[in-house]
Amino acid sequence: MSRIKDIIQHLESVAPLSYQESYDNSGLLTGNKDNIVTGVLVTLDVTEKVVEEALNTNCNLIIAHHPIIFKGLKTLTGSNYVERTVILALKNDIAIYAIHTNLDNVNTGVNKKICDKIGLVNTQVLSPKKDTLAKLVTFVPNDAIDKVKMAIFEAGAGQIGNYNDCNFVVQGVGEFTPNEKANPTIGKTNKPEQVNESRIEVLLPSHLSSKVLAALNHAHPYEEVAYYLTPLQNKDQTVGAGMIGELEEAMPAKKFLQFLKNKMDLDIIRHTALIKENIKTVAVCGGAGSFLLPVAIGRQADVFVSADFKYHEFFDAEDKIVIADIGHYESEVYTKDLIIDILSEKFSTFALNLSKTVTNPISYI
Repeated sequence: MSRIKDIIQHLESVAPLSYQESYDNSGLLTGNKDNIVTGVLVTLDVTEKVVEEALNTNCNLIIAHHPIIFKGLKTLTGSNYVERTVILALKNDIAIYAIHTNLDNVNTGVNKKICDKIGLVNTQVLSPKKDTLAKLVTFVPNDAIDKVKMAIFEAGAGQIGNYNDCNFVVQGVGEFTPNEKANPTIGKTNKPEQVNESRIEVLLPSHLSSKVLAALNHAHPYEEVAYYLTPLQNKDQTVGAGMIGELEEAMPAKKFLQFLKNKMDLDIIRHTALIKENIKTVAVCGGAGSFLLPVAIGRQADVFVSADFKYHEFFDAEDKIVIADIGHYESEVYTKDLIIDILSEKFSTFALNLSKTVTNPISYI
């Protein structure tokens, strides 16, 4: 039997909470993480109707992309849809978990799903994120190098893009004097000792620091392990906002918009002038993406597919790129399929349900 915390652990192994933006509120919003899961309902948004659907399908866990509690709640009186939704969930012991900008910011997440829908290849993160990496430096006796490196690699250190087990080693001599309280692996108390050691340097995702350090301490032969753990400003090329890729074959701009409309099942596309004769390089960002427009232009995308552009923001294209605003809901609705796919890899002992409730608040005529 799986508990809610098991689901959370798996989701956060794919999209760590540390990857969410500072304004966001991803994570478990209501419910007890120790409860056994009876069923999971996956949705883009949480509304009263979605909670009612969870009740009708015997699901005690709702996984949503957008957090129903976003700016915080000061009262729970049922005065608006947010309060009423939360009250209904609490009354019926239904847990709500949100996986929002952390899922946006991984290279297998929301934006990769959009890229896959429209058939982009050679995809990369559009705007890589800083402050997600750390450097570990440690000192190991030469006969324990392989054991220690294997342990920290298995814990998640040493991966740079498509390269695994990346490390740098420098030979040297370590010197220390164990005091009378020490229980040294090498040497004797109160006697200076010199050991041929190696300095090992590796990069690691910051959110794995505790796991990597635990592996280091377990595998290292010394009673006291010397190490430095340093936050880095380096950008992680696998984490960040938006994505950019290429169509397998360029197509005329007007044909591309029709192609986009069909692939994303759109009623309408708001777009700027088709100043590009052909479309080859495509930048995407699910949801509100106008903040990435300068990056898309800088990376020479022919078109930027996103949502929620305001009137004056369309002028910012400045005849350098085509903006294709496909709508917030429409750009992210396939996130539901993505979450189902992530869960299906791990869990099969309870029902995974794709919500049938259409939560799009916008209609077109």
